[in-house]
Amino acid sequence: MNIILTSLSTLLLISAVLPMIRHDNWVFRVFEYPRVQKLILVVIFLVLWIIEAIGSFSYLESFFILSLSGLAVYLLICIYPFTRFSPKMIVDFKSNSTDSIHLFVLNVYQYNREYEKTINLIKQEDPDVFFLVETDAAWAEAISCFKNDYPYQIEVPQDNTYGLLFYSKYEIFGESVHYLIDEEVPSIELDLKISDSSMIHVFGIHPTPPVPTQNPRSTDRDAEILLVGKQAKKHHGPCIVFGDLNDVGWSYTSELFLKTSGLLDLRRGRGMFNTFHAKYSLMRWPLDHIFVSKHFTLRSIERLSAVGSDHFPIGTKLCIQPLNGNKSKENTEEAEEQSNKKIKAGF
Repeated sequence: MNIILTSLSTLLLISAVLPMIRHDNWVFRVFEYPRVQKLILVVIFLVLWIIEAIGSFSYLESFFILSLSGLAVYLLICIYPFTRFSPKMIVDFKSNSTDSIHLFVLNVYQYNREYEKTINLIKQEDPDVFFLVETDAAWAEAISCFKNDYPYQIEVPQDNTYGLLFYSKYEIFGESVHYLIDEEVPSIELDLKISDSSMIHVFGIHPTPPVPTQNPRSTDRDAEILLVGKQAKKHHGPCIVFGDLNDVGWSYTSELFLKTSGLLDLRRGRGMFNTFHAKYSLMRWPLDHIFVSKHFTLRSIERLSAVGSDHFPIGTKLCIQPLNGNKSKENTEEAEEQSNKKIKAGF
């Protein structure tokens, strides 16, 4: 029992230390994702070590009790901003606003052919804008049924799991399709005319994940996220960055993104709203994101029902109604330097 406990506790400690090393290899980055799961395991093993130590308090038991206790505190600190106990980064709306937007984001999973589930959910939610990623030509054909209700579209279907479909009820201006880091991975940039007095600048992205079968390093993902963050910073009006970022909100890259972009994370102070993996309830974390500028207040954010994909959809209702309560991350010279270094590494 002692040998098994020692071995598993050592592996758990290693999994916690690896993400602290600022290395781009997937081995280091992938352990950033399951922090809630690690916290649960840490508590379980800590209890087992305390039971083991009753009556015979050895140096080994002391080491693991202290180490696991420290790790539990660290993980709690990481997770705390994504709980309801933490201050909200973007405040709730205070009164009705005529300028508002209802967004819907979903990674459909390209090989998911249950089109009707997604179509029915979009009809049910009736968003002003929906953004679908991992969409190939078959998905573009299935979703074309919305072209009358959503007269403005940007379609970039691809069969490499990086296709994009953007449908809007609001008029689109200045739309661009970018290939920021990888010539096979598109992103979109556009302006939405919400009213005669309101325009929203929008970025839709889906960077590559750090996995050994596709891209063994997080270099490209990090560079694209941070490059879009810097571009968003240049826009002084309402701005939104959304999509499947293949990164969790508590990662080092996400922290740099918030600092360099000045944008706000809807989840902070409200909950995790885990969107992946839809089919494994014990292995879930937030990969699909909606970040907004300080010009918005929040009416609602919701993880929606499963549609056959490995991701859940996520939806939000926003008002253009800036208040002083919105609190963005403070940018620093160190954060700026690290962001520039990561962006440079992507080229």
